[in-house]
Amino acid sequence: MNIFFPKEPDNEPRVALTIETATKFQKKGINILIEKNLSNHLGIADEKFEEHGVKSVSRQDGFSDADIICNVRNLSEEELDLVKPGTLVVSFLDPFNEKSLVKKINEKEISAISMELIPRITRAQKMDALSSQANLAGYSAVLLASNELEKALPMMMTAAGTISPSKVFVIGVGVAGLQAIATAKRLGAKVEAFDTRPVVAEQVKSLGARFVKIDIGETGETEQGYAKELTKEQINKQQEGMKKVCASSDIVITTAQVFGRPAPTLVTKEMVSVMSPGSVIVDMAVGTGGNVEGSIPDQITEVDGVKIIGNTNLPGELPVHSSQVYASNIYNLIEEFWDEETKELTLDEKDEILSICLVSHKKEYINPTIKEIMQ
Repeated sequence: MNIFFPKEPDNEPRVALTIETATKFQKKGINILIEKNLSNHLGIADEKFEEHGVKSVSRQDGFSDADIICNVRNLSEEELDLVKPGTLVVSFLDPFNEKSLVKKINEKEISAISMELIPRITRAQKMDALSSQANLAGYSAVLLASNELEKALPMMMTAAGTISPSKVFVIGVGVAGLQAIATAKRLGAKVEAFDTRPVVAEQVKSLGARFVKIDIGETGETEQGYAKELTKEQINKQQEGMKKVCASSDIVITTAQVFGRPAPTLVTKEMVSVMSPGSVIVDMAVGTGGNVEGSIPDQITEVDGVKIIGNTNLPGELPVHSSQVYASNIYNLIEEFWDEETKELTLDEKDEILSICLVSHKKEYINPTIKEIMQ
């Protein structure tokens, strides 16, 4: 069994393999192939991998010899032409936006696991790549915002006077939001947070932040643990309530996403206009449509004196640790379905994890939602 780890695109600093996970794979009798110079940019030369039994190969040889291909970003349609039928590809496939890619995978009889579709259940926690990356993204968002803010975050008492703490407002209290709250608090900021799910209020308070209450009627969360999509009326009420908090905030961090759909617009240009010049907004959902009017993917824009950060790869700002946890997610996924006797990966389409994250297998669409939109 050969697993190939190809190099990522130039704009993706994360990788799907570490020396630690390579060693674990080897102990299971799995051959590991890496594309030459896979992790040079992280200070890990091919020789380091080779010391642990890993073989460095060309991209074309890796694709042709692989039984499983693991990476962070999805492969291009051109690269799929190099992949033999029956191969399993594992990555952040982005299946809802890459329908032509999903179709080609299916037609070529390639199996595909989409890491963002790993269900949020107890058994799958160790392979939940969305959560592991979101955790680092929340941390990174606060650091980027504090770097752009021309103020200190903590309160400081000096002989020259007292500096008041900066105010941080986090919108959306999922994994990323909770880490953003915790990081901002550790840096000494005064933190407030809002989420459409009142059930998370206690989590916010446990981190020392204030939960902002806005009455928008009945809300809830999906079976996957994501916030349910709001009605237009609820969004209007939410925006009106948040406008007051944004006006007094130095940093606003938005994390709201609706799984499988474009992110909702939560911060309007009108809301940005009431913020003080020099304030900073981080739109963590800019890659899926954006929560903030005026945000642009991979740019820092300025609207009415307010800086809006549109970084689409916040985990990539911390490539060593984001690679470490992602590689661990990949290993845990393969280990879960590895048959020690046959030395093969067993893909049971009825398994509670695979029935959700397996996009295509043996020319059949497996994930129910993908099956519906592709047929």
